Amino acid sequence: MRIAVPNKGRLHDPSMELLERAGLHVENGAARKLYAETVDPDVTVLFVRAADIPGYVRDGAADMGITGLDQVRESGHELTELLDLGFGKCRLVLAAPEDGEIHTVSDIEGRTVATEFPHITRTFFEERGVDADVVEVTGATELTPHVEMADAIVDITSTGTTLRVNRLAVVEEVLSSSVRLFARPDAADDEKVQQVTTAFESVLAADGKRYLMMNAPKSKLDDVREVIPGMGGPTVMDIAGGPQSDSDANGGTASGTEDDDATVAVHVVVDEREVFETIGNLREVGASDILVTEIERLVE
Repeated sequence: MRIAVPNKGRLHDPSMELLERAGLHVENGAARKLYAETVDPDVTVLFVRAADIPGYVRDGAADMGITGLDQVRESGHELTELLDLGFGKCRLVLAAPEDGEIHTVSDIEGRTVATEFPHITRTFFEERGVDADVVEVTGATELTPHVEMADAIVDITSTGTTLRVNRLAVVEEVLSSSVRLFARPDAADDEKVQQVTTAFESVLAADGKRYLMMNAPKSKLDDVREVIPGMGGPTVMDIAGGPQSDSDANGGTASGTEDDDATVAVHVVVDEREVFETIGNLREVGASDILVTEIERLVE
């Protein structure tokens, strides 16, 4: 099974980090090659230009691909989107000179628009019923209105700074894009494709999460549960070597009476932004020996 990933640029490093965190280690320096093996003998990584990845997947050279939604839409290829990977976020926007006559999409009627994304741009205007002359350029798109090559542009922006510097104002958003995991439609249900998708999902699910482990008196469990903002609820376990309050090691009823002063271990997953407040609340209700660790992968 072959995965096509960007061979360079701002999408390369996050893609390689994702593969690593998902357990698909690629040998260092492999990006200088055309392809590389991973620790899984059934998975090979192909290093391809981001704009070419949709074609590689469509033609069967790769089964899966990591690239921007904008690249797939521009290619016109019908691929199956498996996951939004959450990085490489940007917007494709229609922009025109700040002091010009274009303020709405309908103002583009009969005018010229320069872009590096002609397919997306033509589709956008066709859907709006606007007749525009779309001119493809290969760079310096923001310059074209100022040298009378075009009346407006459709271009990628992340922060809008480049548009402002070039005295261009956003008329309307054309597409909101981020890096996604795509598959060829006939390969989307393949067992290995699903296995890789699950591995990537587990990495994304772990982002921003922390694993809390603590000790707490059994009598304080209700209070502990009350202050934990975790996923579903905490896991409560007897401490090895300590008294078993509810059941014996074989799952039967423990002998003797229940000891409410017995200490149990409590484990829970919480959002990273809630860790600080949660630790303070846990200490107030009697939890101790609180340990916070990062989570590499989380299979929900």
